[in-house]
Amino acid sequence: MKIISYNVNGIRAAISKGFLIWLEQANPDVICLQEIKATPEQVPLHEFENLGYNYHYWYPAQKKGYSGVAILSKIKPREVVYGTGIEHMDFEGRNIRADFDDVSVMSLYLPSGTNIDRLSHKFMYMDDFHHYIADLRLRIPNLVICGDYNICHEPIDIHDPIRNKTVSGFLPEERSWLDMFMKSGFIDSFRHFNKDPHHYTWWSYRAGARGNNKGWRIDYILVSKTMEDRLTRAVILPDAKHSDHCPVLAEII
Repeated sequence: MKIISYNVNGIRAAISKGFLIWLEQANPDVICLQEIKATPEQVPLHEFENLGYNYHYWYPAQKKGYSGVAILSKIKPREVVYGTGIEHMDFEGRNIRADFDDVSVMSLYLPSGTNIDRLSHKFMYMDDFHHYIADLRLRIPNLVICGDYNICHEPIDIHDPIRNKTVSGFLPEERSWLDMFMKSGFIDSFRHFNKDPHHYTWWSYRAGARGNNKGWRIDYILVSKTMEDRLTRAVILPDAKHSDHCPVLAEII
C-alpha cells in the first residue's frame, strides 16, 4: 500500500495549480489530505473518480473555508470514522479514519498555536488525542497516522532551531509531547529511513523561504511499531508545489 499525506492548504487552490495531474502521476493507493478548506459540493469529485479514487471521504470544518480533512482511496475500506467523538476537536474537522482489512489509516490536522488561546487549545487537543489513540490501539493495533502535526520533533527538523525555540511548533513542551507520542508505539517513517538534515515539509511564503530551503518538517506518517517489518519506503516529495506544504509518502507491504 502506497500512502501519501498532503496538507493542500485549500483543495480548490491546489487543483488550480495542477494537483490532479500530480496525483495521477504519484498514484498512491490512499492519500490523506489536510486543510481542504472546502465541502464535497465545492470539489469536482468526478475528477478524482476518473483517476480511480472511487472511495473518497470528506470531513470539512463547520466554519466555511477553514481546516478540514479527507481520505481518497483506490481500495474500499470496510469502515470510515469521521472525527473522534471529542467535540472540541471534531467541529473543526481534524480527524478522519479509514479501516482496511489489516491496517487503519488516519488523516490528522493538529491545530497550530498562533496565539495564547489557540496554543492552549492545541495542548488540550494533544492531550485528548493521545488518550484517544491509546484507547483506539487496544482495538486497532495497526495504525498509520498521517498528517500535519504542526510540530517539529528535533532540531534537525527545522532550519533555525535557535531562533525558533520560543515559536509555537518548536516549543519544548510541544516537542516533548510529540516525542512521548512517538515513543508510545509509533515509528516516524521518514526518519526510519533517512537521518540526514535539511529535509522539510513546510516553508513560509515570505522571504523566499522555500527557494532557500528554510523550512520546517511538521508533516509525518507515523506507523505503529507492530508494522515495522512491513514498512519498505518513506520519502518527502518537495517537488510538489501546490501548497506551502509538500507531500510525504510511505509504503507498506
